[in-house]
Amino acid sequence: MRRPHLVPLPKQAVQVLRKVRELEPASGYLFPASTKSGVISENTLLFALYRMGYRRRATVHGFRSLASTVLNEAQFNRDWIEMQLAHTDSSVRGVYNAAEWLSGRRTMLQWWADHVEAQRV
Repeated sequence: MRRPHLVPLPKQAVQVLRKVRELEPASGYLFPASTKSGVISENTLLFALYRMGYRRRATVHGFRSLASTVLNEAQFNRDWIEMQLAHTDSSVRGVYNAAEWLSGRRTMLQWWADHVEAQRV
């Protein structure tokens, strides 16, 4: 990506990250790895899905598609959704528009986390 991707975290994600920090000593990265670059690879999440038994049944992009669909069905602002998915708008509007929509995305991601959490029950 050509610009930083800011992600407003819902309270559930903050709780998980606090637990991760308790297990993993502080480093420069949230998820350090014993790779040449010191960070997890782009396939780490896919391999985690495989280990959970989702091989040939789910992909990381499938979850992104699911989130986009559910958030659009819930009538969240499409600009917020596309920004959250790190999609860029190459139109004239997109070239000039540097909005991050953090407040709306924060609300949307908290709704999403609450929605996902409610599905566990």
